[in-house]
Amino acid sequence: MARKKKEPELKKNIDTSRVEGLRAEVLEQPITDTLTLNYMPYAMSVIVSRAIPEIDGFKPSHRKLLYTMYKMGLLNGPKTKSATIVGKTMQLNPHGDGAIYETMVRLARGNETLLVPFVDSKGNFGKVYSRDMAYAASRYTEAKLEAICQELFRDIDEETVDFVPNYDNTTEEPTLLPTAFPNVLVSANMGIAVGMASNICSFNLREVCKATAAWIRNPNCDLLELMPAPDFSTGGEILYDIKEMEEVYRTGRGSIKIRARWRYVKEGNLIEIYEIPYTTTTEAIIDKVAELTKAGKIREISDMRDETDLNGLKLAIDLKRGVDPDKLMQKLFKSTPLLDSFGCNFNLLIAGMPRVLGVREIIEEWTAWRTECVRRRVYHRKQKKSEKLHLLKGLKRILLDIDKAIRIIRETESDAEVIPNLMIGFGIDKVQAEYVAEIKLRNINKEYILKRTQEVDSLEEEIQELEDILRSERKIRNIIIKELDAIADKYGKDRKTGIVFGGDIEEEEAVPDYAITVFVSKEGYFKKITPQSLRMSGEQKFKEGDSLSFSLETQNSAEMLVFTDKYQVYKARCSDFEDSKASVLGDYLPGKLGFDEGEGILQVCFPGDYSGNMIFIYENGKVTKVELSTYQTKSNRRKLTGAYCDKSPLKAAFLLKEDVQMVLYSTENRALIFSTAQLAPKTTRATQGVAVMTLKKKHLLHRAALLEGSGIVNQSRYRTKSLPAAGALLKPEDAEEKQMELEL
Repeated sequence: MARKKKEPELKKNIDTSRVEGLRAEVLEQPITDTLTLNYMPYAMSVIVSRAIPEIDGFKPSHRKLLYTMYKMGLLNGPKTKSATIVGKTMQLNPHGDGAIYETMVRLARGNETLLVPFVDSKGNFGKVYSRDMAYAASRYTEAKLEAICQELFRDIDEETVDFVPNYDNTTEEPTLLPTAFPNVLVSANMGIAVGMASNICSFNLREVCKATAAWIRNPNCDLLELMPAPDFSTGGEILYDIKEMEEVYRTGRGSIKIRARWRYVKEGNLIEIYEIPYTTTTEAIIDKVAELTKAGKIREISDMRDETDLNGLKLAIDLKRGVDPDKLMQKLFKSTPLLDSFGCNFNLLIAGMPRVLGVREIIEEWTAWRTECVRRRVYHRKQKKSEKLHLLKGLKRILLDIDKAIRIIRETESDAEVIPNLMIGFGIDKVQAEYVAEIKLRNINKEYILKRTQEVDSLEEEIQELEDILRSERKIRNIIIKELDAIADKYGKDRKTGIVFGGDIEEEEAVPDYAITVFVSKEGYFKKITPQSLRMSGEQKFKEGDSLSFSLETQNSAEMLVFTDKYQVYKARCSDFEDSKASVLGDYLPGKLGFDEGEGILQVCFPGDYSGNMIFIYENGKVTKVELSTYQTKSNRRKLTGAYCDKSPLKAAFLLKEDVQMVLYSTENRALIFSTAQLAPKTTRATQGVAVMTLKKKHLLHRAALLEGSGIVNQSRYRTKSLPAAGALLKPEDAEEKQMELEL
């Protein structure tokens, strides 16, 4: 009732004419003007000052927090309460304590968001791979800066970056951090602005530093060779698609498939998933599996639970009796977030403007920016040394007559006239006179002054050296390369995320498995024969002019790799071919596998469990050792492009389960014996390899063989202590060639 009585009184006090005027003014304003005046400043503020990272790899919130911790002495000092850090950061960041603390959580080692964390944390900071595992309040946790932050702040006090006033003009903060490595590629970053977004995946620190140094030396270098793929803090495996990866590196946009890592525990008949894609959470995986189980789409699972503990992530899946774990995981990869995609959108602020850049362009922009930082650092040091030199030159003049300086000061009546009188008496400027006047009485002795003035020559040399650096772009870039190499060696770690080449997920149909014998002819005819048929059959039939290359006892489910002269490899299973007889020619592999026109077979291999290495030997004397696991896929009969390097014709290929000694022969009638153990295995198929045999002009490597069975008697003659080497001329007793079949 009281409210009803007051309403008429309130209405009487309203100036209706004024309200009508305001209403008319609002209605007459075009919507475009409203957006321009009110929404555009907000949109630009979000883009430029909040959501999009800059060339140092940080957003403003990250930068303000880390700089505050640096000024608090947390780079070398002990840990302090996170609440204290959050409170101090408010001096630079005008947001609430919750937003600041969330920023710290993301940068912390305990949360595992970043591949290279910047905050050394103590306490519960949650986990990036868990949706429900909340972090503790800031009053319960402690933090300090990680050691690698030395590379963020090393040059910050030498005018390498600009400083601006904070929001209330009480202090200053850096516009960027002078990171000595391309943190923009090392730290994962995601931001949603107005009308645009950014999603940058992380790359391995060591690989990024090495690739950047290589780019500085040669801008046309192969970045995929040096940093083949992103590296995520949660591990997992990348299903490597060379075309998609090239697109991401070239444009900064694309999608990368990541799948979980798992192992089968026979004792408990269960599957343990211990690494999951960066883009999902354990709760999302469990929820999806539960949904599929309830819908009856997955019947092989009796129970699934989260067993994550202090040792790390672990999801346990109990299997029903007789379930094939490999086939179940293929089904789970196909229908759950255990296989997920990371959508790349490398959107950065470059000179205040958002730009989507490829990896090569990011390295180019970072190098240009870092070059300017180093130039400013060198200039700052030169100025400091020049100022010191100027003071010492003034001191040197005093050395000529110390008594005169003392007499001038003692006989001057007014304090204000001491500096002018010294300037007149010794012919020095005001800065030098002030420096001389401030010298302590105990230091007015010849020994002290002589020691100080002896620094003049060394200072002049140092200043000249710094001036030479400022004039030379090459010297500045060499400094950057040296720093990158040092960071890679000191802080670099092995990759967390594995690379699986050609790993498309397909649900495979069950195929009967039984013993077979495989026959492959030199021209590429393939036939598989069961033991029963083989016992009843006669001599093997081949096309006229063709003969047996090798035969092998194996299983019907065995996989086969066919390497071709077009730098491709075709994968198939023996089950893809019909059972045959000795009296037929068999299947012609180029036709069966769908070779390109003019493509021929170089080598047929049976990889088994994909342990061991492929050895590729090229005409230019280079040899490549590629891990056989890089050819492992989960799909049948899949063509993998870029199976080996295309820079020189391939002369031989060998599948080796263990290291052996081999012989290389050149057209100069030279031979060289080397061990494959001297070669470092590569995980990139298209690697150019390392030089093993040096060749003179017009000579080529034309043959390779295993040492065992090569016919070489004087083996020590053709060995060498280091590679590459030219080998030795073949003696007649060593020139006998014995064709040897490689045991597959």
